[in-house]
Amino acid sequence: MIPATVTLGDLERDALTEILNIGVSRAAANLRKMIDEQVTLSVPSIEVLSRRRAARMISEREIADLIAVRQDFDGPFSGRALLIFPETNSLDLVRAVTGGELSNDQVVEIEREALGETGNVILNSCLATMANMLKRSLTMTIPEVLRGNGDMLFEVGEEGAAEGLVLFLYIDFAVRKRDIRGYIAMIMGIPSLEVLKELLDEFIERVVGQDA
Repeated sequence: MIPATVTLGDLERDALTEILNIGVSRAAANLRKMIDEQVTLSVPSIEVLSRRRAARMISEREIADLIAVRQDFDGPFSGRALLIFPETNSLDLVRAVTGGELSNDQVVEIEREALGETGNVILNSCLATMANMLKRSLTMTIPEVLRGNGDMLFEVGEEGAAEGLVLFLYIDFAVRKRDIRGYIAMIMGIPSLEVLKELLDEFIERVVGQDA
């Protein structure tokens, strides 16, 4: 019988945080090459939530409309990855990655393209790092830029939404002296999260074995 939820232990949560921080560090390095400017990214916390709780949490934190870059991933574990920003922060991000020299109209005009490219770098780096460190491979779809509220982004109310869980990551993003907050969310079914939990346990055993 499939359990109603999946809980990560402290060691599993620490391992996943470490893996994802390596992933966002690689994303920051790639973005640095793109814009020739120092970029820092970090993942200070990870939570496993229901879709409804994730939607409610982000709605409580962010009053503004949300913009997200979405990519599906498939492999031993599969799901949907989202890089989410409040609308005001997404425009700040576009200004930062384009050098801050564009007018407001120009920023709005290229917002979708710039966010898609940035999201692709960040999400690909995170997922590729996860796959590599867990000794597995994942395939990803091309990025899609969405605009909406938490319920829409986390597909609350759609068939099957009750079963889905969300790996919810708060990220700190600093570029060109702008502090930009955002979120990475990975929507996964319970079977995929069970597989991820098993792979994290294997990773922990390998690390402990190396340290012994």
